[in-house]
This record gives sequence, C-alpha cells and structure tokens, in this order.
Amino acid sequence: SLYPLRRQEKQKKKKKKKMDPSLVSQGHPYVPLDLHLPDYSPCLLSMSNIISVFAFSSLLTVSLIWIFSGGLKKRKVDRVLMCWWAFTGLTHMILEGYFVFSPEFFKDKSGFYLAEVWKEYSKGDSRYAGRDAGVVTVEGITAVLEGPASLLAVYAIATGKSYSYILQFAISLGQLYGTAVYYITAILEGDNFSSNTFYYYAYYIGANFSWIVIPSIIAVRCWRKICAAFRLQGSQTKRPKAH
Repeated sequence: SLYPLRRQEKQKKKKKKKMDPSLVSQGHPYVPLDLHLPDYSPCLLSMSNIISVFAFSSLLTVSLIWIFSGGLKKRKVDRVLMCWWAFTGLTHMILEGYFVFSPEFFKDKSGFYLAEVWKEYSKGDSRYAGRDAGVVTVEGITAVLEGPASLLAVYAIATGKSYSYILQFAISLGQLYGTAVYYITAILEGDNFSSNTFYYYAYYIGANFSWIVIPSIIAVRCWRKICAAFRLQGSQTKRPKAH
C-alpha cells in the first residue's frame, strides 16, 4: 500500500517546515519572524510610560514656546506655528536623530528612553529595528536638515524675517516628501512590517498622521502668502509714475 509511504512523506515535510529558519522567531516581537536581531533586549518600559513621557515633554515644549511668544506681540496663528516648529524640530533632532546614529538600539539593556521608544515603535514598523536603508535615509535627512531648519523657522517667525514663509514652505514640502517615500517604499516592499493591526494603525498610521495634515496646511498657507506678496509687488511696479 502507498498510504504508509505518503504518511511518512507528509511527516518529513512537516519536520522540514518546522525547521525552516524563515518560520522560526528570533526572540523578538517583530514581523517578519525571521528578522535577524542578534542580542535583542526586550522593552523595559511599558507603552503607557513611553507615551506619557513623550506627551509630557511635548506639552512642556509647546507651553514654554507659547508663554515666550506671548511677549512678542505676535498673532495667535504665528504663536501656534512657533509651537509646532519647536515641537517638530526637537522631535526630528532628538528622537529621530538618535535612531539614525544608534544602529543597535535594539540591544540596549539599560532602559534608556530613546532606545525604548524605537523598540516600541518597531512593533508598528519593523524596518526601524532592521535598519532598512530607505527608512534610515529618510530619517537621516529629516534629523540633520529638517530638524535644525524647523528651529530656524521658530526664530524667523519670532523676529519677522523675510524668509519665514519660504522656509516654512520648504520644510513642509520636505516633510510631505519624506512621509510619501516612507509609505510608498513600505507598500512596494509588501506593507507587512507591523506585529498586529493595533500597532499598524496606532504607530504606523497614527504616529505619522500629524506630519501629513499639518505640513499640508502650512504649505498651502505659505503658498498663498508668497503669491500675495508677488502680486502686491507686481501691482506696485505697474503703477504709472506721477508727473
């Protein structure tokens, strides 16, 4: 009978499937399971602790800028923009800067906050733990160029510099471009980097949502301001000279 032979073949296939390294977890919570992260150290801080620290530090930054801008006799919209650029600039430089220059953050055993942030966020996008070249490039440009430029925007708004609008427009376009590359590369690579649906929508989608909506609004506003300035300049040059 061929039945015993077929049964043995099925058992062999099952054993091979179990031994397939691509299906064996490497001792981390990330997807894909075969992502190689030697000496991975699990998160020591809980998700609530990580988010609470980030929320508190962000609120503190925004509050200090709001109080400071109150003495500059600026319009509320300018004060809000100063708060945004301070928040996003420090986030780019400190949080994303740490990721760019700390390739082995997943090995940290001390519970260092910035390492814990990226260990946690990698549950929503494991390309961070795996040091995907596209992600590192986007984050590197963001941290090195857009971070300092955002803080310069705070100064430009506070002091009424002529380059304020063009600077804000350029940074916003850079943020939108970086976000587009971030999502497009994920889609082209299969869009399968989240541990589960919760992390997909909370981290991968939700955490980046602000850098789509707010830069879009600022870019449109700056575009209108710049166009209005050129229209005004054009109308002034066309006026006939008085005799």
